[in-house]
Amino acid sequence: MKNLLFFAITALPAAAQTPLQVAADSASLRIRPAESGLMIDVEDPGNHSWMLQSSSTHGDWSQGATYRVFNGKLSIPVDADGPSRFFRLNSDLAGPVSSNAADALLQPASPYNYAAPVLPAHLLTPQINGQDNTPAGNPTTDAGAALGRVLFHDKRLSANQTVSCASCHQAEHGFSDPRQFSVGFDGRLTGRNSMGLTSAKYYLRQSFFWDERAATLEEQVLQPIQNELEMGMSLELLVSRLDEEPFYGELFTAAFGNDNITSNRIARALAQFVRSIVSGNSKYDQGVPIGFTNFTARENQGRTIFQGPRGGCSACHGSDNFVPGNLIFNNGLENPYIDKGVGEVTGQPADEGFFKVPSLRNIDLTAPYMHDGRFATLEEVVEFYNSGVVNHPNLSPQLRLPPGPPGSPPPPPRRLNLTNTEKAALVAFLRTLTETSVTTDPKFSDPFRYTAE
Repeated sequence: MKNLLFFAITALPAAAQTPLQVAADSASLRIRPAESGLMIDVEDPGNHSWMLQSSSTHGDWSQGATYRVFNGKLSIPVDADGPSRFFRLNSDLAGPVSSNAADALLQPASPYNYAAPVLPAHLLTPQINGQDNTPAGNPTTDAGAALGRVLFHDKRLSANQTVSCASCHQAEHGFSDPRQFSVGFDGRLTGRNSMGLTSAKYYLRQSFFWDERAATLEEQVLQPIQNELEMGMSLELLVSRLDEEPFYGELFTAAFGNDNITSNRIARALAQFVRSIVSGNSKYDQGVPIGFTNFTARENQGRTIFQGPRGGCSACHGSDNFVPGNLIFNNGLENPYIDKGVGEVTGQPADEGFFKVPSLRNIDLTAPYMHDGRFATLEEVVEFYNSGVVNHPNLSPQLRLPPGPPGSPPPPPRRLNLTNTEKAALVAFLRTLTETSVTTDPKFSDPFRYTAE
């Protein structure tokens, strides 16, 4: 039999300490005690259907319940109080299992609100609205972003069905990756740190990736799927794979009016979901209308440094979204640059060392920092700008001292020369930009049903 996982109840006293694990082909199971018997945790990247059979003699197997794995894993409860002492999971005997959205997904009774998030007045100004990169042809809708949420968490988007977008953009880490470099579908590492996605909607330049090689978010979301290191898929195979899942027909119909699955619609739905990840209720946001009286003295000191000439941080992280305007920067990480950033794309020396500046919202959650994850903490980042900016030929003017008379050589990098107290204050302010209610919001969480009923 191709996929047969066998176990006996008699093995379970020892499993109370070390759960029993069994493997067959690409699938494996872990058996552990549960409140009302046993729980079988099935790991199955192929998303097969499984029949749970039992026998008291290891001979006559019952025709038991059939279960479907929807996104690589499923926990199946087993009643161990009956006469049967032997059990097996068999995918060869399993018949068709319902694959509608209600069976595959945990859905709210009323649709989540993605299209019209409630934001404070300071995030509804013309300046903020002008940063919005949502194209006219792809406005965020509740149904479209709901589809995008499923796609974002679905491991079918990778060649061997082992990683999803959420594998490298983890909600609890500000939709970034705590590893310096992310692990692709076949175990190889990516070349850059995964950027946090909080408030990615607000980027006036519209381009995405550290080197801005994708002109729009709709272009960006399809590239990791096709990347040979990240997910290793073709769009043709992805469309075919999703077309085989009936629940996707329901979701595409809700989002786009019919069940036609295309790469363009996949891109639009994923982009809608990413744009819906917006922060507007951090400690900073709560402080804006009350003059930051909710801040500690240290946090207010840090805010003054950040926004004032002493730090000058707002020159590159401006507005209440802490994003650049229409500029991209070279921040003097090294000379020469190992990773040339935009210069790697254009081949132009004048573009070397330029990288996208993402929003600082939820920055306390997105370590490590910079395109290559070289800094492990915010303290290291602040110290870099305090004393470590390198004098690269392309260093942005915002990070240089004022220029001298005409004909003078380029001025050297700025040194903030902050005291230890001031550096700690700046870090304390940056932490006020954290909003864990975004990272724990169920509308951004994994929607798949992983426990059988």
